[in-house]
Amino acid sequence: MDPSPSISAPSLFSLKGQNVLITGATRGIGAACALALAQAGASVVLVQRNTPEGSKPNHETLNAIRATGATAEVVYCDLDDLKAVKGLFQKALDVIGGQIHVLVNCAGIQRRSPSVDFPESDWDDVLNVNLKSVWLLSQAAGRHMVPLRRGKIINFCSLLTFQGGLTVPAYAAAKGALGQLTKALSNEWSKDNVQVNGICPGYIATDMNERLLADPVRLRQISERIPAGRWGDPKDFAGPVVFLASSASQYVCGELLLVDGGWMGR
Repeated sequence: MDPSPSISAPSLFSLKGQNVLITGATRGIGAACALALAQAGASVVLVQRNTPEGSKPNHETLNAIRATGATAEVVYCDLDDLKAVKGLFQKALDVIGGQIHVLVNCAGIQRRSPSVDFPESDWDDVLNVNLKSVWLLSQAAGRHMVPLRRGKIINFCSLLTFQGGLTVPAYAAAKGALGQLTKALSNEWSKDNVQVNGICPGYIATDMNERLLADPVRLRQISERIPAGRWGDPKDFAGPVVFLASSASQYVCGELLLVDGGWMGR
């Protein structure tokens, strides 16, 4: 591993000259992270689902980044299409030109059902998007970054990396495995100056949690247990993602950073 740079503290967090590939950036946490990375100086490649025929693509994040003067491009890929995922990293390289310095795996899906009735198709969908696509993208990133002896991979894990949850067996299985994958890749690649870390969101007010937010009983139960006294906001991830993408985290390896308002500490 290369030593941490001896530069001023503000410069440690600069991403000027860095190219970032990020999934799940069209909304919620991913959109907030993509904008923060661009504001820190990075050029950003956003992965977006293929647009259904007859509808317009969602370019809100792309336009917001470009409005800051930063470079942003889009590549299209459905992450449940694993054959397409295998070519995604090279596709992003072709679009941005040069190298990719940071990979952020933020995309994810959720399926809820009692475990005795949980459909096998839902299990496969969640594991493919939330785990196998991350593995394939990370493997491609490693093949690119390790020979260059530099890079950052940031995986979005979950509280369910540590806990089992209710009626979400596939999501819990995928996020638990993702935490272990993060550590396994870090164990191999840290010596090659590639830092692999995870961010674990707590309860965040996004569309993935619409059902919980709409359930007054569960909303009260969850809210009362959060020491910070509120649900998280996507903007709460701007600082953590820039930190893990930058030289400020040069000696941070295999960590699962909780951004949960204190939930896991209680």
